[in-house]
Amino acid sequence: QVQLVESGGGSVQAGGSLRLSCAASGIIFSLYTMAWYRQAPGKQRELVALINRDGSTNYLDSVKGRFTISRDNAKNTLYLLMNSLKPEDTAVYFCNAKHDFVPSTMHWGQGTQVTVSS
Repeated sequence: QVQLVESGGGSVQAGGSLRLSCAASGIIFSLYTMAWYRQAPGKQRELVALINRDGSTNYLDSVKGRFTISRDNAKNTLYLLMNSLKPEDTAVYFCNAKHDFVPSTMHWGQGTQVTVSS
């Protein structure tokens, strides 16, 4: 059974930090491109950060220099370190896994709420 379970969300003041985690099970983690998406109320879901199997990364322009995505293949876990948080970062953050060789194989976590107050 495939599961992606996010944790680490919460409420912080602007300028604060949070670290999100995504624990994966039921997949061969090292074969997947991993990513974090977020969705604010009334807004479309957007890609926040992505990490490929080789460790290369991509970031949404508005989070560059503030967020860091990483993965630990030995622990089947994805991370997102968020520093210098802003109110506009408020959203539900979702973990995503896409199989590099079977792209139609994609999995989502249940989401974790991040709220940043001013």
